[in-house]
Amino acid sequence: MRISTRGEYGVRAMLDLALHGRKEPVPLGVIAARQDISESYLEQLISVLRRAGLVVSFRGAQGGYQLAKSAKEITIGEILRALEGPIAPRKCVDEKESSLCTQSERCATRVLWQKLQASIEDVLESTTLAWLTNEAEKIAAAVGEQR
Repeated sequence: MRISTRGEYGVRAMLDLALHGRKEPVPLGVIAARQDISESYLEQLISVLRRAGLVVSFRGAQGGYQLAKSAKEITIGEILRALEGPIAPRKCVDEKESSLCTQSERCATRVLWQKLQASIEDVLESTTLAWLTNEAEKIAAAVGEQR
């Protein structure tokens, strides 16, 4: 399984909001510049994240985006599912596509893919945006950078 740039950039944008949007909304252009992401591409991602209930938008001169809920309440799994769809290492363990495999009932490797999927989901569901924010702050402190 590979996370696309869509998922990577979405996680980075959400991390940026967690780090910089606590007190006031962050304009899209500021996030795009800080994260080195095309503003038009980021706009598409933020739109998906907003529809998923992960970010809220504010209009006007002081407008921008903020997290829709606490960083402690947002998991990396939620972000990736909103942007990437189901998290499955193989189609045979994806609920929507598992019926496409004619061997699934007698396939020993499917057990491996299910185990891998469970492990991935455990990590993504137990990793919150707050944890990632803490890691980013530790790294910034270690390299003498202000976030």
